[in-house]
Amino acid sequence: QVQLVESGGALVQPGGSLRLSCAASGFTVDNYGIGWFRQAPGKEREGVSCITESDGTTDGTTDYADSVKGRFTISRDNAKNTVYLQMNSLKPEDTAVYYCAARGRGRYATLNAHRYDYWGQGTQVTVSS
Repeated sequence: QVQLVESGGALVQPGGSLRLSCAASGFTVDNYGIGWFRQAPGKEREGVSCITESDGTTDGTTDYADSVKGRFTISRDNAKNTVYLQMNSLKPEDTAVYYCAARGRGRYATLNAHRYDYWGQGTQVTVSS
């Protein structure tokens, strides 16, 4: 059964760093497109970052929302079947529940949530002084 489990969310001060993990089971993450999304209370779900499936010659291409470019980095560890989101220089506006998602046809990068088929339960990230 396809399953995604996020972890690593915490309370962190502005300017701090945090690494989120998305552990996958029932499929291998290198053959799926993986995305990170977030949703703050009262706001729409927002695409944060994504990585495409690997093609045998590369580990996949990545994309980021303008609001996190230069601060967040998505990566994949195939041996652990896990995708990570490294978050640096965190801001209060980054506060949200963060979700990991997967799609079976992941050749092209997309931050459109409707393109993703499987979702994790979410992990809370709070940035506050």
